Amino acid sequence: MLTSLHVKDLALIREAEVNFSDGLNILTGETGAGKSIIIGSINYALGAKVEKDVVREGAEYALVELIFQVEREETRKQIQKMELPMEEDGSLIITRKIMQGRSVLKVGGEAITTRQMKELAALLIDIHGQHEHQSLLQIAKHQELLDSYAGEELKDEIVKITELYGEYTKLQGEIASLSMDDATRQREIALAQFEVDEIETAALTVGEDEILEKKYRKLVNAKKIADSLNHVMDYLANGESNAKDQTGYAVREMNMAITMDEELNDMAEHLMSAESILSDVSREIAEYMDEFSFDEEDFRAMEERLNVINHLTLKYGRTIEEVLTYGQKKKEELNRLLDLEGTLQQLRTKRAKVEKELCIHSECAHEIRLRLAKELEKNITETLLELNFLKVTFEIAVRKKETYSKTGFDEVEFMISLNPGERVRPLTQVASGGELSRIMLALKSIFARKDAIDTLIFDEIDTGISGKTAWKVSEKMSILSEHHQVICITHLPQIAAMADTHFVIEKAEWDGKTVTSIQQQNEAETIDEIARLLGSDCITDAVRTNAVELRELAKKTKTKTH
Repeated sequence: MLTSLHVKDLALIREAEVNFSDGLNILTGETGAGKSIIIGSINYALGAKVEKDVVREGAEYALVELIFQVEREETRKQIQKMELPMEEDGSLIITRKIMQGRSVLKVGGEAITTRQMKELAALLIDIHGQHEHQSLLQIAKHQELLDSYAGEELKDEIVKITELYGEYTKLQGEIASLSMDDATRQREIALAQFEVDEIETAALTVGEDEILEKKYRKLVNAKKIADSLNHVMDYLANGESNAKDQTGYAVREMNMAITMDEELNDMAEHLMSAESILSDVSREIAEYMDEFSFDEEDFRAMEERLNVINHLTLKYGRTIEEVLTYGQKKKEELNRLLDLEGTLQQLRTKRAKVEKELCIHSECAHEIRLRLAKELEKNITETLLELNFLKVTFEIAVRKKETYSKTGFDEVEFMISLNPGERVRPLTQVASGGELSRIMLALKSIFARKDAIDTLIFDEIDTGISGKTAWKVSEKMSILSEHHQVICITHLPQIAAMADTHFVIEKAEWDGKTVTSIQQQNEAETIDEIARLLGSDCITDAVRTNAVELRELAKKTKTKTH
């Protein structure tokens, strides 16, 4: 579960520390106090895109730190498999440092990528955003939810279908590209033949461009090289006072000195080595110059060859290897064009084989979806009745389409009837905002029973509900918190009354600037906040009594349901 949140210099927050508990954590506060900043900071730490100007004015950077306590052994194993650092006691520290134009994500002090963070977040927490229930108005979301419910049972089929669909669409594209009239085919043949002939005629050899360029540079600079070497030889051996002769004289003088003092032996040897080296270098340079020649015809031939290579690399690839690869592909294309009917027949046969296999796996996925749709229908209907839908019929239509996608050939749509005697109609045409909120809560509740995520966050799941319905929602949140940590932002006193731990978010002035703070409430403060949520500017004894009764009723309800 999420045990701690630390936020510094983010938006209106100067610095805030929140220690969450297990069970139901409720966050309340006036509109505009900054409740969404708290949830937003958690999202940022878990890899969400950072909005512009989130760093508090005057600060160098913003920092968000989350501490999770991972209890489930299976989750720990998955995190270890990702090779992410975790303490022996299962605590996991996640931080994000946000600077202007960039940010750094870390787990246990080690930097990780956004992709890794999102993969990790999927194991730890499920966040329901303020307007997420609106996604139920998108039919594509319905299949996504059903497939999520199916989980591992459907996963292998989807992986296989995705692979086959990729191969199928590739074959479709190849067939479409070869479906042409004769005039177009002849133009394509002529172009392919020209390109193949151009590359084959060049008879390229891998690496020859590097060898030629080396030789070319040498010949281009032939005169400069010759001039430089002539000067070197003048200094070493040709001039009147060249180094070779002068060193020889020095050797002779040193040999005479040795006869008078043997301590000069080492210096004499060094001098003789220098003479030998100068003689060797002079000889090698002379041999090089004897062999060095500039042939105008060879130079022009080399220049033309390099021009051919450069022309081909500009047209067909950056290197000779890429040009040759392009030529081979073009040759294969040419062969297909020359035997178009045979090629098309092979592709169609292969496509039929792939399509047959795709159909088999799509049919398997269809059967799984049909079976689990009935199961999910039953669970959702039961949960909706618990959420004060007085008479509801919920169905999941799983229909076959005429075309394939990467998930098969199914189209899934949620259908609902909210009143007795009414036929079921598409959810997108019937449900209001409050009804969508409850349907999404029902789905989250059902999924929470199936998956291993410990922490659930609801950002204003109470949109569009009130009265008895709000109480039913609060009961459901309480039941959900029995086996999961639930963190919920709400405006409703009915939900706030169910809190195991209650936090109030407030906005105030500090040092001439507006700041947001968050404070955990004791029982008396919780009563006052419930009274405020009941809608009174002035908390009278009657309003406080009402708040106390609501709180006591919530405690009794929790005792019954837990």
